[in-house]
Parts: sequence; C-alpha cells; structure tokens
Amino acid sequence: MPLTYDAGVEELCEILSKQSYAQEAGERVKHLLSLRNESALRDVDAFRDSWNGMPLDAYMADGGRYRRRRHATLSAPRAGRGYRVEAHQPHYQGLDYNNLNGGIARHYEPFEDRILHGETMNSLLILGCDVFGRLAPYSDWHIEAHQFRIEVNGEEVGRPTPEGVHRDGVTFVLMAMIGRSNAIGGESTVYNLDRQPLDKFTLCEPLDLALVNDERVFHGVSPIEQLDSSRPAERDVLVITYRHRP
Repeated sequence: MPLTYDAGVEELCEILSKQSYAQEAGERVKHLLSLRNESALRDVDAFRDSWNGMPLDAYMADGGRYRRRRHATLSAPRAGRGYRVEAHQPHYQGLDYNNLNGGIARHYEPFEDRILHGETMNSLLILGCDVFGRLAPYSDWHIEAHQFRIEVNGEEVGRPTPEGVHRDGVTFVLMAMIGRSNAIGGESTVYNLDRQPLDKFTLCEPLDLALVNDERVFHGVSPIEQLDSSRPAERDVLVITYRHRP
C-alpha cells in the first residue's frame, strides 16, 4: 500500500510512544512532507541558505565562538495545525536543564520573516504539531524554533551540545539536519532517565530527522571536527521544541 501522510505520521507516533525517540531518513521526510502539500519544500534552497551569515551566539559561558544562532517563538492550539508566530521574546532555560548557559534570559536575533513564514518551515512545524498533537491531544503548545550553526576552523572544538547530556525542559523536540560541510563527528546519543545510552546515530543528510520525548529521555551530540583542516567545518541544524502550555 502506498505511503500516505497520515500513515507516516502514525508510524512516527507509534515509535515515539514505544521508545520515546524516533529517527526518519531525510528522503523519506521529504516524501512525507510532499504528500501533505506538493509545494511543502518549494523554498528549501532559500531555507538552507538562511543559515549563512547568522550572528554568533553571545551567551556561551565557555567563551566559545563556534556557535551561530537565531530564534523564534510560536504557539499552537491542541491537536491543531493552526500555529501562530508570537512576538519575538528571549529564550530561557533554568540551570537545572542547562547548567552552562541557563539561568538568564538570552536574547537572540529573530528568524528572517521570509524563512519563518516560508513553505519549508511551515511544513516542519505542521509535522511536529501533527505528531506531537496525536501523542498529547489535549495540550496547547508553546513552541520555540532555533537555527544552529556549529563551525570549526581549527581554533576551537565545535560542540553542538556544550551543556553535555541534557534534557531541554520541554515536552517534545524535533531536530532536523539542514546541512553538513567538511565535518566529521556530531553523533547523537539518546539516554534513558538513568543516563544509560539507548541508541546512537548521526544526522547526515538534509532533513534527516530525530524526534524525542524530552520528559522521558536525555540526549547529547558529540563535537564535530574538520575533515580537511584547510577548510572550516559546519553543521547546520533546526531544532523545534514543543512544551505543554497551561
């Protein structure tokens, strides 16, 4: 039987329900998104290019200058796709969830409007709403989206998760690979609540996806290094978090 969008969403829900994390290959993600909307990825090239020229993350308590970042805040009603973009606001995590950079309001530059309101971003946001909304159908969502670039030029170690093995303090997390250049490493590990490893995998191809139930598992990503020391290494990822909203 040919894959349908609803069937693909149900498969992800079943996996997440059983093991609290799921992976999906980028080619299958592209196919799934296009089944819902033929123009779902119409602006994917511009979307990918928007990771270029992002400002440095100025809140790195380790002094690192290896991370660039943008941020957006959204919301969605229970079991619905009608998300809305909220007024730009700071990102906050308590020290119990981020003992490196938490405990303060971090003010990041916003997403470019054309990217935040574009087809690719819309399709990924809706996918998250559809999957997580089926798992928690009675919850409204506070949503935050983060564009991350980790870059290495031989002067610093590039740490995608400088806070180490962690939870984000939300309900669900969607992580999408946008692109890698001249990079090795960046292996993701999922842990149970006793911090025992459950699985390891590396997001490599565009739109390779990882979904986690942040209330039930920890996760972390190993540093990246340059494959060719004469050129910088880059790892671009989109992270969208969904948190129960009272």
